[in-house]
Amino acid sequence: MSKGALTRILLTRGEPPLYHLREVEAQIYRDAKECLNLLSNRLGTSQFFFGDTPSTLDAYVFGFLAPLYKVRFPKVQLQEHLKQLFNLCRFCDDILNSYFRLSLGGVSPTGQEMVDANLQKLTQLVNKESNLIEKMDDNLRQSPQLPPRKLPTLKLTPAEEEGDSLQRLSP
Repeated sequence: MSKGALTRILLTRGEPPLYHLREVEAQIYRDAKECLNLLSNRLGTSQFFFGDTPSTLDAYVFGFLAPLYKVRFPKVQLQEHLKQLFNLCRFCDDILNSYFRLSLGGVSPTGQEMVDANLQKLTQLVNKESNLIEKMDDNLRQSPQLPPRKLPTLKLTPAEEEGDSLQRLSP
């Protein structure tokens, strides 16, 4: 993102522009930590974000959290923050254990088939949702856009002009 674009975004949010790379980096880390905190609060003590069965959101969040959680980095403050959020760590561990089980000799043939089947189901689900969103977008774009309706103005009747107590309005 260019510096000018970032400055415009910050100004539209009512914040002063950032001038140094350290300020930009610090803001990105603050936003990422806030995002992790919000995800942790939403997950709470549940196994998945929307109940007892995984949803597309669970797969999406897992796709971002698992590498941050499992890959060993020398020192990453975001990874350290994630490891303090025990429910998100449990969330990653549960998905890894449920859908990506490994045997002692690596992935067993039946385990690999199960992983492949689960990945295929997940891919089909994401494709169906993507197609649905695309169709909805097309329908919205093709639907006729009516101009805003002009509201009629009310005019005073001659009785009102004379100060009659029966105030009548006519369109």
